[in-house]
Amino acid sequence: MQRHFLALNLAADARVFVPLCGKSRDIAWLLARGCRVVGIELSEIAVQQLFDEMAVVPVVSQIGPLTLYAADGVDIYVGDVFALTAKVLGQVDAVFDRAALVALPAELRSRYAAHLVAITDSATQLVVTFTYDQTQMSGPPFSISERMIKDLYAGSYDLHDLQTQDVPGGFKGKIPATETAWFLQAAS
Repeated sequence: MQRHFLALNLAADARVFVPLCGKSRDIAWLLARGCRVVGIELSEIAVQQLFDEMAVVPVVSQIGPLTLYAADGVDIYVGDVFALTAKVLGQVDAVFDRAALVALPAELRSRYAAHLVAITDSATQLVVTFTYDQTQMSGPPFSISERMIKDLYAGSYDLHDLQTQDVPGGFKGKIPATETAWFLQAAS
């Protein structure tokens, strides 16, 4: 992420959405760069661990079906990503999808991509995908081909492959895989 973060061309106080964020270290990294972070995660335990690891005590409240953990510069919702509305999410300047798309089974990906476009008003995205022989490992992470990312997002975004590189050691030390960083910019 650090290498490609500048492609997002964000202001210092930009609000970045991290879907299915878990307790990602990327959140602290974004906060350290002056970004405000909003995320959503299904596991309340992961969100509690995130705040514990950041040594921050959040204010916890209920927003409809979602639980909000909020602290200075960071709002993390606990619940189903499909229950998150544009109104609740609020305006975001960018989306950093490092682990969400690749975590979803094929039958949810189209719905997820359309939902993300809708609730973020086609905000710029940095998406990380993996490609490998899915017959060798069932996932997650799931293999997302270039064709698949185009099918999911080309109707709303111009897509740019920023970098594709081999995953050192492959998955599970034996399955060759590549990782691609995609820059998605609203189609003009």
